[in-house]
Amino acid sequence: MKTLIIIPAYNEESSIRNVIDDIRVHSGDTDIMVIDDGSSDATAQAARSRRIRVVSLPYNIGIGGAMQTGYKYAERKGYDIAIQFDGDGQHRADQLAALVRPVIEGKADMAIGSRFFGEKIYQSSFARLLGIKILSRAISFLSGKKITDATSGFRAVNRKVIEFYSECYPDDYPEPEAIMLLHRAGFRTAEVSVLMRERQAGTSSITAIRAFYYMIKVLLAIMIDMIKARGGKSWTS
Repeated sequence: MKTLIIIPAYNEESSIRNVIDDIRVHSGDTDIMVIDDGSSDATAQAARSRRIRVVSLPYNIGIGGAMQTGYKYAERKGYDIAIQFDGDGQHRADQLAALVRPVIEGKADMAIGSRFFGEKIYQSSFARLLGIKILSRAISFLSGKKITDATSGFRAVNRKVIEFYSECYPDDYPEPEAIMLLHRAGFRTAEVSVLMRERQAGTSSITAIRAFYYMIKVLLAIMIDMIKARGGKSWTS
């Protein structure tokens, strides 16, 4: 199946080459696209040195806008599967086959790679882990389907979701809200147990305070989406 791996990247000059090399080792000739989200460093140049397609956004619009750019490209170019793969080196390309399997087999429209599902549990800071658990439990309650890693950016989607996300995708911190969008639109999601690494280079912008702010903001966004849905607003408008 025609597959595109989308790598949203913001100031990931020090890790992006290794990320691309890792993907190539484990995915063969699968197409790769880096969305340079207005980086102030040489992320775009580093990615281009690996001879892949790079889209450089004029300024930093956030991961939601970067991913929707990738989905729009995938929709227009006729890709059957799109995979989100972060540019900080946290995701492992040797887990790609497991991630995409439910989508290829038609068991799910979106597969989420979970750090907290299975025997080997990823270790995270207390603040981030607390925020992830609260968001995951909230989405599990609202959707009626257990989700253990609502903030995971390691995802695979089929053609129908590519088309949906190319028209309707949340901005700012999109991962949890994007799950609810699919649920409300009747798509099927599944979690896959995957192994991940610590960030390979640079530092995360999510501090304890930002993690709390992120959690509250996303919960409010999900609640507003639910109110709109109950009011009859179309999810694809």
